[in-house]
Amino acid sequence: MAGETATGPDGTPISGNILVAPHHFPDLAREQAIADEFGLPLVETKDEESFRAGLEDAAIVMVTPYAKLTAEDFPRLKNVRAVIRYGIGYDNIDTAAATAAGVPVSIVPGTASEEVASHALAMGLALLRRLPAGDAAIRDGGWAGTIGYDAPQISKLDVGVIGMGRIGQIVAGMYAAIGARVRAYDPFVKVTDHESGTLEELLQDSDIVSLHLPLSDETREMVDADVLGKMRDGAIVVNVSRGGLIDEAALAAALVSGKIGGAGLDTFAKEPLPADSPLRDAPNLLVTPHIAWRSNVSTGALQTGAVERVRLALTGQPLIDLVS
Repeated sequence: MAGETATGPDGTPISGNILVAPHHFPDLAREQAIADEFGLPLVETKDEESFRAGLEDAAIVMVTPYAKLTAEDFPRLKNVRAVIRYGIGYDNIDTAAATAAGVPVSIVPGTASEEVASHALAMGLALLRRLPAGDAAIRDGGWAGTIGYDAPQISKLDVGVIGMGRIGQIVAGMYAAIGARVRAYDPFVKVTDHESGTLEELLQDSDIVSLHLPLSDETREMVDADVLGKMRDGAIVVNVSRGGLIDEAALAAALVSGKIGGAGLDTFAKEPLPADSPLRDAPNLLVTPHIAWRSNVSTGALQTGAVERVRLALTGQPLIDLVS
């Protein structure tokens, strides 16, 4: 198919380019290969400004977490055949505006479920065993002090997994396998392999709360000051899904007061984390820069999955994993 001209379902040639949002992939070899195959330029953007500047000429828009498509952007997509979102999260795309504009939006789920789940488990166990506090003590010139006396045993641990999609199910299974008591909640999935509980029960009566939910109007800042105040003293919160699920100022305050014993965050309401974020000064906080999904396998799988969806769009075939 090398050199094939891209055509729509009606056989008309597709003009424009393949526009890639700012990214941190090692390379775009897969994306370049399909662009060459169909005779379309590949436009790699370095920042949101250049990304937006390229929208009008895009036949395919490939979106990463480092750019947004707002309602104001969709009227500029004059030649677009599809928007492909690397990964499963799509809160940086206004899907209502996409639907109104008749632009299909396809996501790429499932390429890093094991990686994200293991990251969540690692954060939870590190905080359970007070590793950040121990590390900070040595770096500050001290020693153990009273660190660790309040650490619960895994066999007596209550873990609340909120959201039982692919990743939540793996996390729940991992905690259960090491002997913790696991309870799960999901408004859309019937929990069968573990104890179930209400959202309120899990938030208020768990030693570790692990969040695995999409960001929506219903879930935005679901863990706020009121919820944090009702959680168990010394509880741990882990979020490797979407940053907006937690009121970050309230979490920082709860960590400073000691009400919350620790938090593990891989995602944030604004990324990169602002220099003036109160989280930067909060104790017992384990943070990583949105890398839970990464591995030497998942990155390639993610890009391959995105490119497969580009091929479907360019050849007029039905797109999969549509959210718009």
